[in-house]
Amino acid sequence: MEQTATRPEVLTLEEAARYLRLTPEAVARQAATGNIPGQRVEGSWRFLQAALTDWLGPRDYRAVLLQQAGALANDDSLAELRAVIYQTRGRPETDTEATP
Repeated sequence: MEQTATRPEVLTLEEAARYLRLTPEAVARQAATGNIPGQRVEGSWRFLQAALTDWLGPRDYRAVLLQQAGALANDDSLAELRAVIYQTRGRPETDTEATP
């Protein structure tokens, strides 16, 4: 099956480095820690171009924050932590607590 794209769908370490405009060492290091999507296959790194493109693309940070906040919604320690933070800052938690 012939590929019509100018870049192969599966990239080697060197191809991924060129695509990301990084050194192969930086790409390998980041992939090894899970920061860049890639797989080791028999000792060699392989990268899906689509995964790299998604990884580079804009992220919906608001959705990520909402998801993280939802994961903490039932954490009973948050109210106490929030109170300590505001007390340490010397600020009231709400405007109605402020003295005129």
